[in-house]
Amino acid sequence: MRLYISKEEIDTRIKLNFSRLSDSCYDINNVFKGDDAGWPGDWEGRALLAFVSLYKINSAEIPCMKLMIDKIPEVTGNKCYYGEKTGDVIFEQQLSGLSWYLRGLCEYYEQFNDERVIEYLNKTFENVYLPTKGRYSTYPLKRDTGDGGGVGGHSAGIMDGWKLSTDVGCAFMSIDGISHYYKITKNPEALILLEEMSDVFDRIDKFALKAQTHCTLTAGRGFMRMYDVTGDVEYLNKAQRIFDLYVTKGMTYTYQNFNWFNRGDTWTEPCAIVDSLMLAMLLYKAIGDNNYRTYASRIYFNGFATMQRPNGGAGTDTDVSDTTDTLKIGPVYEAYFCCSMRLSEGLWFINENLDSFFAETTGLLTKDEYGRYMDGDIVYAQISEAAEKYADEPKYTDGYKLFPLIKFYKLEDEETCRSIEQKVVFN
Repeated sequence: MRLYISKEEIDTRIKLNFSRLSDSCYDINNVFKGDDAGWPGDWEGRALLAFVSLYKINSAEIPCMKLMIDKIPEVTGNKCYYGEKTGDVIFEQQLSGLSWYLRGLCEYYEQFNDERVIEYLNKTFENVYLPTKGRYSTYPLKRDTGDGGGVGGHSAGIMDGWKLSTDVGCAFMSIDGISHYYKITKNPEALILLEEMSDVFDRIDKFALKAQTHCTLTAGRGFMRMYDVTGDVEYLNKAQRIFDLYVTKGMTYTYQNFNWFNRGDTWTEPCAIVDSLMLAMLLYKAIGDNNYRTYASRIYFNGFATMQRPNGGAGTDTDVSDTTDTLKIGPVYEAYFCCSMRLSEGLWFINENLDSFFAETTGLLTKDEYGRYMDGDIVYAQISEAAEKYADEPKYTDGYKLFPLIKFYKLEDEETCRSIEQKVVFN
């Protein structure tokens, strides 16, 4: 039996997210964070990308979306980008943040054909990214990445001409933004830079480096865009290698993510969960291998269950792994500074591909190779009696009363979400 995403469910998720992105923290008075932000351009870019993603669904417009484009020259002092021009030291958090700025601008241009955006894109590329050409092979790999770094990430010192981040590898997040820039402008310098970045990142042992899974998956989506634009199968192969690594080394037992490779139990990040779903479905569309479609669906039906909050935003959860069997709210109830905005593109993408997302079910619970109880593609867990009113119908097996993971967007409030613990039974 196939279980599809209901139109009512996706419409409700979209409506909640639109409402959250319409709140004051994303309005024109608060959306610009300026040059002094730890991640220059990140908030602005993610917000614009979210606004355009929601607009693409049903032409509903966040009030400040077009105002942002009007005000960019003013708030940047006519630079049209955030932070400083790249010099002797490459600031990887700036590369990462401005990648989202490029993505937001590119999406806006594709919708509205506003020629001002081309100027903003070119100035950003020429002043921040072009000066990095020829320098990616120097990205420091032999360093103690440690176990530090919070949900938001922060700078971690200068080494070999790089101002590094605790979000290890986030410089290569910009493969996504630059690939979109290249798609629109066909700037040959961008293609040269992308070839360099792609080859270096493909060779990096991301597990050994303890790279952030979000930036890795985002780069994978950039590879898929370049495959679509150029037809070069090497980009497709690179994307496949990333997703295969993620499945074996970066994905939790509830189809969410470990925030870093090779760091043990940390927390999930909805940004990465969105990217994993999109990358899986893009690979399915490109290759036709149904395993990718199955992963995309499992990520939605399980990984998306808890991450969207009742207010429409998204937040972190615990990692269900070999050492932790309990899924509950993680260190940040809502990551409004990144994940709530990243969710918007994910919801647009799901809505665009709705017929391709379905879970295969049998009506019976069986143990998979990891010992989880699943009904086909659906993970089942134990919950407290008080939480049962929020869950779908239970199934019984081997003396257990088990439920599919509770959808947190349906709950009343933060307190209710925090009260629920779901134990994945391993036998």
